Amino acid sequence: MPRILLGVSGGIAAYKALEFVRLATGAGHAVRVVQTSASRRFVGGASFAALTGAPVLVGEFERDPARGAFPGQQLPAHEPIGHLELVRNADLYLIAPASANTIAKLAHGLADNLLSSAALAATCPVAVAPAMNNHMYEHPAVQANLDTLRARGMHVIEPDSGRLASKDEAGVGRLPDPARLLEICEALLAGTSTGDSRGDPTSPDAQSTPHSGGGVTANAWRGLRVLVTAGGTREPIDSVRFIGNNSSGRMGLALAQAAHERGAEVTIVAANVSLPRPAGVAWQAVRTAAQLLEACEHEFPACDVLLMAAAVADYRPSEQTDGKIKKSTRESLSLELAPTEDVLRGLAARRSPGQTLVGFAAEHGVHALEYGRGKLEAKQVDAIVVNDISRADIGFEVDSNEVTIVTAAGDEHIPRASKASVAGAILDTVERLRASG
Repeated sequence: MPRILLGVSGGIAAYKALEFVRLATGAGHAVRVVQTSASRRFVGGASFAALTGAPVLVGEFERDPARGAFPGQQLPAHEPIGHLELVRNADLYLIAPASANTIAKLAHGLADNLLSSAALAATCPVAVAPAMNNHMYEHPAVQANLDTLRARGMHVIEPDSGRLASKDEAGVGRLPDPARLLEICEALLAGTSTGDSRGDPTSPDAQSTPHSGGGVTANAWRGLRVLVTAGGTREPIDSVRFIGNNSSGRMGLALAQAAHERGAEVTIVAANVSLPRPAGVAWQAVRTAAQLLEACEHEFPACDVLLMAAAVADYRPSEQTDGKIKKSTRESLSLELAPTEDVLRGLAARRSPGQTLVGFAAEHGVHALEYGRGKLEAKQVDAIVVNDISRADIGFEVDSNEVTIVTAAGDEHIPRASKASVAGAILDTVERLRASG
């Protein structure tokens, strides 16, 4: 049973920590909680104790009735030192929400409460999930502190963008949804060693630890340059009408977020995407297939991984009408269409050694996989991610997906899951492809 130590610091987002505990324990994880005094102003310890079935601690000198043990563990015969025993027993230490004050303490090695003392004593992986007002999060001091934590091997979970706690304020700084936090924690648990070297991401043992997907190594994405395309292009008919593809960009954004969380430098070329932008990634907005091609041609030579998730129009009107075509002036309208350039095929023809290319194929019906295998060969890429758009519960405009990843080595089916989870599985495949070749 994996054991997660959850540190909760002061902030309105502390209420989300309760839902994280509920989900984590429901998924079979043993959870212990430590809180800062400030966090008690938002969520009481009794709520966490009820969900975890274990005492909740605040003070360094507070006696732990469980003696540092997690649910399911045998209590030691002696009275151990609390902050040392808790993290010694933990497989992962997640600090969520992490306030600006707590982040500053962690960055400067302060240990004036149980949460920060446990972080200094931790040999397990430590993940920090900042949550605060957007102006606080974007302040150079906070960003410098987060960079310090990253440099020391801590996993920084980027906050979401959207509505904030203060009235009429929005921006980056929202704590990710508890389900997303749990997905990240489970990926970290699966991708790190259970031996003594697990806290050292640079050690040989940590580098060769298998992921649950098989053949995935820790920190393999750190410093990689990843180019992601997202959304759907729109080819203008006149000044107001267009031919377009039905893609919201959710899958591409999930891929970008996942790659960034693994340590990659990510650029998104977004075609008509209106969703919130992931924090920490470069963003280029485009409209048409030609604009997407131009942006990709500029970024592609410097990238290590291309994830071509955008739905690029196969055709465009041969001519674009200036102004708006008036319905009253004609009984019918005929359009002559011309093919657009195959962006992925063109980039693949100019690939450099060491680049990994992944295409996406939205296919319909029983022959979807057959078409996907054909595209793998025709476009000369490393993988094609196939999803069957004949199903209404997956694919476009929804938060879940079910895909099959087609490679030269065979097909891997990814059952229906959140697009964040599917993104993780796709990145695992990319990592295995890069490791093998």
